Amino acid sequence: MRFVLAASLAVLAACTTAPEPAPADAALAPAREAALPKQANDAYYTAAAGAVEGRIEARGVKPAKNVILFIGDGMGISTITATRIYAGQYAGEDGESHHLAMDDLPWSALSKTYSHNFQIPDSAGTAVAMVSGVKTLSGVLGVNSSVGYGNCASVPGTEVDTLFELAARAGLSTGLVSTARITHATPAAAYAKVPLRDWEADSDMKGASSDTCKDIALQLIEWPEGSFDILLGGGRSKFLTKETPDPEYDGKTGDRADGRNLAEEWTAKSPDHKFVFDKAGFDATDFTTGVKLLGLFEPSHMQYELDREADKAGEPHIADMTRAAITRLSQDEDGYVLMVEGGRIDHAHHGGNAIRALEDAMAFDAAIAAALEMTNPEETLIIVTADHSHTLTIAGYAQRGNPILGLSASGIGGEGGSNGADGLPYTTLGYANGPGACRVTGKDADDKPVFDCTRQDLTGVDTLAPDFRQPALVPMYSETHGGEDVAAFASGPGANLISGVIEQNEIFHVMGRALGLVPAPAAE
Repeated sequence: MRFVLAASLAVLAACTTAPEPAPADAALAPAREAALPKQANDAYYTAAAGAVEGRIEARGVKPAKNVILFIGDGMGISTITATRIYAGQYAGEDGESHHLAMDDLPWSALSKTYSHNFQIPDSAGTAVAMVSGVKTLSGVLGVNSSVGYGNCASVPGTEVDTLFELAARAGLSTGLVSTARITHATPAAAYAKVPLRDWEADSDMKGASSDTCKDIALQLIEWPEGSFDILLGGGRSKFLTKETPDPEYDGKTGDRADGRNLAEEWTAKSPDHKFVFDKAGFDATDFTTGVKLLGLFEPSHMQYELDREADKAGEPHIADMTRAAITRLSQDEDGYVLMVEGGRIDHAHHGGNAIRALEDAMAFDAAIAAALEMTNPEETLIIVTADHSHTLTIAGYAQRGNPILGLSASGIGGEGGSNGADGLPYTTLGYANGPGACRVTGKDADDKPVFDCTRQDLTGVDTLAPDFRQPALVPMYSETHGGEDVAAFASGPGANLISGVIEQNEIFHVMGRALGLVPAPAAE
């Protein structure tokens, strides 16, 4: 059953008024000692720190007890608009005027997503920007831009502290929720230090020595700051050995070649450390206790929301995982830091499959609504943003109320729909590049696929079908990221610092200053 957002929006009314500015001396939360992170002298760090300090001097900032960072992976502005229309139409309402939960957060900005070396970034470098306050190379995690890509020996001295590490050292609870693998780029940026994001298990480290570099899953289990209090997502195979049968799928095993069952190592840490792999285990967990839960619900990424109910062992909805994480982390009176990633929005876009991207974005918005309902806006800073965009476009002159996933129908100039100059109809949603540009029509004598890359006549085609790929201009096996700015929405203490056009790494400084974990830059 798809998640409908309309019923959740009423809970947001209390969050629609911008907080009153506080004096600048309230920038540091009481009883927390701010500490300079390792990257404090990085040029990207100091520039962002100065920009945020300027806004604090002008507006003040209220101290936050908790922070929740929502990252819609690949959720560009066109995705937000299309999701809003889709959600409204699905609910039987006017899509264009519909409101998502994120729409009603009172502060907003445009976030510039470029990395140190890429105009159009990946999810690794952008996640590092948001959780560590520096821009770094695309494809690396937990290190600054002086690291050598894929070079283990270059890592020492380039490591950066993350907001989660600073929070754990200050006694706050920490948690990660993702519909992607928990070792994937965005969540892994919270804890891993690797010169190549693909090193999720030791078997992924081809050409690298596991004696000098540790894989991402192992770094999570051996996190120097202790244990995260809750970890929910996919990626089970990265924690299980090649000899360990997967608990859900017959014939599947883990990926690890080192013989270490990291799920067992997690549960061996203490009686509070638990591991679950299905919805039954998730539902049986009491999140009002001190349980430290590792929940890995798929060998790889979790199911798309459109496919979730057909999962063999069952998977929790991202909104339910968010509720569980907030419940568990709220047991800590000292506060918490939580990341929630809608990871599969990005994957559906890469596949040129807009309906799955919009369904996952709807589910992600339901998680935001749940967090707004469960938290006190006077003590919890909530930031909703994306790491990067995609090439999704909303084009044509479609009439009001035209299905967002349908053919563009304008009726301009008389009856009928809108056709291209070739006389063929086109969809409102499309991609600048991707697999939707061509269709496999058969195989040649060498058993290689034969492609037809002429524009398809979509007359009579069900463009709302789950596996329909939106048309694309440039043929590619995988659609690419987009390089335009992404939206950032915020509510709660510190939200007044999210405005205008900001550098993506300023988001770290907003969170760190509001929490009192990061000091103001030294006066020149």
